Amino acid sequence: MIAKQLITDLVVPLKAADTGVFAIAMMDECRLSHLPVVEDQDFLGVISDKDILAMAEPEKPIGIEKSAFNHTNIDENQHIYEAVRVFSALNLTMLPVVNSKNHYIGAITLQSLVMHMAEMAAIQNPGGVIVLEINNKDYSIIEIGQIVESNDAKILSLYVTSNPDSTNMEVTIKVNRIDIGAILQTFDRYNYVVKARWSQEDAYSEGLQDRFDALMNYLSI
Repeated sequence: MIAKQLITDLVVPLKAADTGVFAIAMMDECRLSHLPVVEDQDFLGVISDKDILAMAEPEKPIGIEKSAFNHTNIDENQHIYEAVRVFSALNLTMLPVVNSKNHYIGAITLQSLVMHMAEMAAIQNPGGVIVLEINNKDYSIIEIGQIVESNDAKILSLYVTSNPDSTNMEVTIKVNRIDIGAILQTFDRYNYVVKARWSQEDAYSEGLQDRFDALMNYLSI
């Protein structure tokens, strides 16, 4: 999934001639702390509510504050993981998407990013979740896949969490089977350490859905 596929139509770009007062009103309407500034098709930068509140005369055009614009953006063909990295590194609420000519083509919000990440992680698909603790040098996605598939199951999503203070990593696997007992037994035969597991469809799916819904409600505040 790439950046241009994550664009939402909920972000209204500002113009350099718009006043700071108008910009704050648009941020309130969009429920964002950042908005892109665009002139014709050209991306000029990002202005934040803090930038506007720092203006001596917010009733004047925001274009007079061009030196304060943040020029952070993402190319339309960048992967979703790059979008996640930028959001995390810069604490943004919105990320502009541009093409090779620096033309603004849309924006990604934190809310739309979370929704697409949920789709990638197959959160709303029924199935079981297994968390393995593996030494870095022993990690083999091929072997893990073979173990899952040998039990007539498929991996819906897989991600790795590394610990900088340890040689171990956590591998979280979502599979398309609710009954994961046979898979767990096979991992045990291969001497894998199963750190956690969830296999009750109702308890797991409802709990995870509740957490996801709560997160989306929080992002909409």
